Amino acid sequence: MFDDDTCYRAFTSRDRRFDGRFVTAVLTTGIYCRPGCPARPPARRNVRFFACPAAAESAGFRPCLRCRPETAPGSPAGSGTSATVARALRLIDDGALDGSGVEHLAARLGVTGRWLRRLFAAQLGASPLAVARTRRVHFARRLLDETDLPVAEVALASGFGSSRRLHDAVRATFRRAPSELRRRPAGPRAGGSAGGRTGAASAAVRTAPRGDALELRLPARPPFDAGPLLRFFAARALPGVEQIADGVYRRSVRLGDESGVVEIRTVPGEPGVRVLWPASSPRSLLALASRAGRLFDLGADVATIRAHLRQDPLLAAAIPTAGIRVPGAWDPFELGVRALLGQQISVAAARTLATRLVGLCGAPLPGGPRGPLTHLFPTPAAVAGADLTRVGLTRARTAALRGFATAVAGGGLDLTVAASLDEQVARLTALPGIGEWTAHYLAMRALGDPDAFPAGDLGLRRALGRDGRLATPGEVAKRAERWRPWRAYAVIALWMKDVAGPTPSLDDRRPGSRRKR
Repeated sequence: MFDDDTCYRAFTSRDRRFDGRFVTAVLTTGIYCRPGCPARPPARRNVRFFACPAAAESAGFRPCLRCRPETAPGSPAGSGTSATVARALRLIDDGALDGSGVEHLAARLGVTGRWLRRLFAAQLGASPLAVARTRRVHFARRLLDETDLPVAEVALASGFGSSRRLHDAVRATFRRAPSELRRRPAGPRAGGSAGGRTGAASAAVRTAPRGDALELRLPARPPFDAGPLLRFFAARALPGVEQIADGVYRRSVRLGDESGVVEIRTVPGEPGVRVLWPASSPRSLLALASRAGRLFDLGADVATIRAHLRQDPLLAAAIPTAGIRVPGAWDPFELGVRALLGQQISVAAARTLATRLVGLCGAPLPGGPRGPLTHLFPTPAAVAGADLTRVGLTRARTAALRGFATAVAGGGLDLTVAASLDEQVARLTALPGIGEWTAHYLAMRALGDPDAFPAGDLGLRRALGRDGRLATPGEVAKRAERWRPWRAYAVIALWMKDVAGPTPSLDDRRPGSRRKR
């Protein structure tokens, strides 16, 4: 976070580009605000600054009802935190503390609970439980303010076990009962941007009934251009599972024990996406918002990333004015399977193989087809137990795919960001048929690591080569040092500029090979 004087200048300027970088707490009123609040600025002596809403609320401040700081983009994961805290925030955003305690979360991260609490206190000014509670209560506040969902369903959707627990949390945070928040006219839509984490707790979510579906509005930090992402997804759309047309991404999804079709719609001129989900139950809304935000990388601070990467002349021409975003993945396992299928062949051929796999062991969509969407992507257990020779794979590729699915299904491979980039790459490359390129590709798209970097990619080697000579992986890695900590964004920029797109290194193109380590 900036120093206090810089924060005060940014706050009094009402520049919303600082949304998500900090919140301002006013000592005389006991509230905290976001940059851009329309209220009269307080005197410098009467304010304190916090890295995130959870820290302000832990200090006894409540959210401003005018500027709605809980809808501000960004979060502590955006910058200035250690890798351990960033990974913890990602897991909390996925609900890691909704059904278990801090000790369990710390164990997943490979640290003690005491050490994790110390890191959160030092870097965020709030405990892990406070961050998780803030995530849930602010999502509930949006649902109360902007929908007609019954309070019991709001409690269910936001991760509270009962209406009473929701009532206690809302009153503690806003000093009002849920019914009072519902009666209050909605304040000005703070929209505009979302940064840092892309989870529901950090996005301004507008949910409204739409026929038999709920509509969620997830903002992105501007500038936002969904065109490159939609083109990237369209080139790889899996028939029966995905459909991209007219600025809309649709796919079959499984969230816990619920299945259905999610629709993610982009609106020209609107920085963000609108998500439609069947309204049979709101239970999955929090997870849905998190996944949709990561798929479109809504949390990227594209202006900061663009300014940093454009210092390299090679990237200055590759990164458009609207910046660059990393195309995410709905499910890490699904992306891993498709990456393995795509080794050594074209995108179209890989899509054909993936379609066969879905037909072989993907479950039919409950309730029947929804237009061209007919199946759910296979689970790890289904792939591990299927006769993969019927897909048309080589023996080595079959072994690689079965080994990957078995590791995930059995819990030996946890496809989360709980491990560091190096640790996750090491775990993946320990499996047959997965090399450095595939491991970094998964880390970049499925795990959201902004610094993942497949140095052996042939497209990158072409881009950095001279006089027709391919650059060596070592030369690529050396040049990319200046791109840290956003090497993944540089990769996507060069891939989107190069019509050939991503091209695995030769090591990854031999699924059965095992490298000496």
